[in-house]
Amino acid sequence: MLESLRGLGYSTAAALADIIDNSIAAKATEVRLSFQWNGARSRILILDNGVGMNDAELEGAMRLGDKNPDTARSADDLGRFGMGLKTASFSQCRRLTVSSMKDGIHSCLRWDLDLLASSNNNDWLLFEGPAEGSAAHLNVLTDKSNGTLVLWETLDRIVSKGFDADDFNDVIDNVEAHLSMVFHRLLEGSSARLKLLINDRPVAPWDPFMSGHPGKPWVSPVTHRHTDYGTISLQCHVLPHRDQLNNDEFEKNAGPSGWPAQQGFYIYRNGRLLLAGGWLGLGTPRRWNRDEAHRLARIQLDIPNTADMEWKIDVRKSVARPPIALRGWLTAHATDTRTKARNAFAFRASPSTRTSSTPIVHAWRSSTTKAGTKHLIDRSHPAIAAALSICSDHADVMDAMLKIIEETVPVQRIWLDAMEQKESPVNHFAESPPDELLHVLQVMFNDMIQRRGMSEELARQALACTEPFQKYPDAIKALQIA
Repeated sequence: MLESLRGLGYSTAAALADIIDNSIAAKATEVRLSFQWNGARSRILILDNGVGMNDAELEGAMRLGDKNPDTARSADDLGRFGMGLKTASFSQCRRLTVSSMKDGIHSCLRWDLDLLASSNNNDWLLFEGPAEGSAAHLNVLTDKSNGTLVLWETLDRIVSKGFDADDFNDVIDNVEAHLSMVFHRLLEGSSARLKLLINDRPVAPWDPFMSGHPGKPWVSPVTHRHTDYGTISLQCHVLPHRDQLNNDEFEKNAGPSGWPAQQGFYIYRNGRLLLAGGWLGLGTPRRWNRDEAHRLARIQLDIPNTADMEWKIDVRKSVARPPIALRGWLTAHATDTRTKARNAFAFRASPSTRTSSTPIVHAWRSSTTKAGTKHLIDRSHPAIAAALSICSDHADVMDAMLKIIEETVPVQRIWLDAMEQKESPVNHFAESPPDELLHVLQVMFNDMIQRRGMSEELARQALACTEPFQKYPDAIKALQIA
């Protein structure tokens, strides 16, 4: 049975998150993870400053299925099945030792799958005390009144043949990225409930919603839905386009799995992230996939721990399925968010600084017919309209040039480049603002006033509604006739 439980599919990061859940349930405010490389004898230690366990409590914690998942729990309990400590640990190691101090009294129990396998009887052999040679690793508890240390040894699911110190460091990096996301709401702010450290280095929170970033084009109000098992809270977010981020912001906010994979729903229970991204099987007429067009859409969803059964939360806290009664509500909000995210992605959206409700004039527009979608140059764009007006004596040549551009836009190549590079094409006008853009802006301003007879105020208003100048209100305000 124990060997079978090892195949539940935990990653190292997800397994450690389960152990930290137990520390939080024990009211720990600090959890320290120590990764110690020593080849096949490498080990991982998880130390918390929680209330600890006495002998009876530790024996219950080490027992498989100690809890009935249908039993009512406190509102802040992060567990349900009473299996996380064992299944998470066995998925990574063959020897699990748990040492705990409660009110100055020490308790220690150990599972050792190798000793179980070599036993001549069928007893469940739960050993007292650490294995030979492991006692020194438990000394960090000796000067504490309360706290618990979990020790993983014989890391056969991590340290496999050919695995070296660099691979071990990669594991540490993956764990840090995952934990910074899963526990970000507990880690962030001056009133953080939890402090996480990996090899004495604090884990910084990763906020998937980029809260407070000025480049976000849209955030919905928080919406609530009351059910028989508690209140569900939802808030929709559209993240800033790449053009609104510097390189560090772009890399950081891509998340552990990258921009396209991180889109979708983020399901929380008591501030702990259960599911990061994905569309929960929603979508009409076909289920939605994670695609480039909707990479900026992320939806925060909070459920109470009384919703676990209805939402089919699994042992690993990695799968959730919305109840039928909520699917229409969730689909409506997700549809709206996806539409706004697609527009932000397509038009390189930036938050509007204009007080006018006049729509932005884009250089390109799309025309959809039964034959498909065509991308056309918008002749009403001020720069294009000015060129056509100046060259009116050669209107046929200008029109021919524009049609050639429209008919030869390398849509497939652009699409392939974006897919292969996982990024949209570079827009040099997106910088803040480059000399090239300022030059174009000045040329447009001069033409509006000198040739078209517009006042400076009207020229500035027109430029403030024209792509890509609308992103630079300060540059427009500073324009002077040259």
